[in-house]
Amino acid sequence: MNKNTPLNSGMHPDLKIEVAIIGAGTSGLYTAYRLVTDKKFKAHDVQIFDMNDKLGGRLESVILPGMNFWGELGGMRYLTSQQIVTTLIEGYPLSADPDQRTPVLKDTMTPVPFPMGDPSKLLMYLRKERTTQNAWNESQDKGKKLITRYYLNENDLGFSSDQLFNKIIYDVLMADPWVAETYGSKILKGTSVYDYTFKLDSRDWDDIKPKLVYNFPGSSYNQRKVNEIGFWNLIKDQVSQEGYQFLANAGGYYSNTINWNSAEAFPYMVGDFSEGTVYKTIEEGYDSIAYAVANSYMQHEGATIWSENKLLNFTKDHPLLGTHQYELTFLNLKTNKTWKVYANSIVLAMPRKSLELLDQNNFFFNSNNTVLHNNIESVIMEPAFKILMGFEYPWWKELGIDSGHSITDLPMRQCYYFGTDQETKNSMLLGSYGDMETETFWKALTEDEVLFEVKAAKSASLRELHELDHVQATKLMVGEVMNQLRELHGDTVTIPEPYVTYFKDWTDEPFGAGYHAWKAGYSVEKVMPYMRKPLHDEQIHICGEAYSDQQGWVEGAFCEAEKMLQEYFGLDRPYWLSPDYYLGW
Repeated sequence: MNKNTPLNSGMHPDLKIEVAIIGAGTSGLYTAYRLVTDKKFKAHDVQIFDMNDKLGGRLESVILPGMNFWGELGGMRYLTSQQIVTTLIEGYPLSADPDQRTPVLKDTMTPVPFPMGDPSKLLMYLRKERTTQNAWNESQDKGKKLITRYYLNENDLGFSSDQLFNKIIYDVLMADPWVAETYGSKILKGTSVYDYTFKLDSRDWDDIKPKLVYNFPGSSYNQRKVNEIGFWNLIKDQVSQEGYQFLANAGGYYSNTINWNSAEAFPYMVGDFSEGTVYKTIEEGYDSIAYAVANSYMQHEGATIWSENKLLNFTKDHPLLGTHQYELTFLNLKTNKTWKVYANSIVLAMPRKSLELLDQNNFFFNSNNTVLHNNIESVIMEPAFKILMGFEYPWWKELGIDSGHSITDLPMRQCYYFGTDQETKNSMLLGSYGDMETETFWKALTEDEVLFEVKAAKSASLRELHELDHVQATKLMVGEVMNQLRELHGDTVTIPEPYVTYFKDWTDEPFGAGYHAWKAGYSVEKVMPYMRKPLHDEQIHICGEAYSDQQGWVEGAFCEAEKMLQEYFGLDRPYWLSPDYYLGW
């Protein structure tokens, strides 16, 4: 797997091309790859521009000194039901034996199961009460209800967070007579009070989401469309505020239970239960998918990825209007000089914050265009702070924990046990925290000036550790994370100090967020196609994870790019993609 993709941090003043792609994340790279490999344009007519010096956008895989495996600071896994990303990684057709599949991309990636760990060992630490993640199921198997320190409604006692989410979704779906009649055979209640199964596929959900009505007489939201109701509002209405607190805490992410669009939240929370679907990742690091797509584009003569070049503005008022519709102005960050590029189409493969950082006074973002601005603001920017920590041994194995993640209501929220170098025994843990409610807690600690001081470890010299000084978390933050790790895991294990950290704040510009969520009150089925071409008489397109129906997933970025390419660039469906795979609205 080649991650040494050549990037051009220079300039080519007055460069004339057909398609200018802004953003070298997965949607931008995929757009360039498809346009060139499908022979819509020559590679020299399709160019990518990014202000960063790396590829992948919000994917970032790193190896810490003294270790021989990858850790993830951004996206880290995929579902095998997500056919574009799975096919690009594993080959086609997916129905064939993995050893018999034909690769799509030039680089070889190694798909491996994403370890979820043993729930009988993984911890749940809520309201200063420590238990294992399978405690609810163990009690249920004995005919008992696990009583927690949450004052749940009588009918909700004994439910795990996943089960209670399913109960809420089942009750709301089946309370709508149309849904019950049309899809009742796919919305199943088992013999156990805790058992719910949803066999709805993506097409079913897309039929349901715009139509679903909240049918609970006596509720403030009775007869409202569910896509108009915030998820927090709906959860409180169903299971009380105390039930909401339990779901927010035990679910591991505050981002899942913020007041986003309830109709969009339903399929997201239920998950994908397609037969045989599993979580996987890439042994060479999950950002390998970005580099592999980039390399398949770069193998064509004239292909260029212009790194460290920031788009400042674009206009239609320029002297070359006879041959090229748009003039783009870039700032070369190495020289602090501006230069011009001329193109006939622009693809803004960018999240919300990046769009808002562009000049909002030009003809496209004109302040009078309230429709565009309202649609750009249709998604919530969800912060994400992540810190990788290197330890000299896997201390969590003393608790019988091998992999997976533990969950807490402490501000760190959860931690992932990423792995151990079998030779050095150096081990990596991901402290994943800072989504939504805890943002200000961690943001205050990121602004301290004193950084964590690295320490030499086996096969990790001070020289190579100091090369990571620019990505160390602050000393205050590491101290706080360590205190919370020790409280989460209890007194039965001694947790040593880390020898290195690697910190990422995805709220920093230009990203503004780790991922996104649709706001309540928006018709997502209308916003998504609108964003792919906001102005009908302009060849300007927006695509990416932010405005997809698989927010937080690479697949969402790929699907939006693919639909844009088919609708507005005339590309055929990829030969390697199953003809019945549904791409969404």
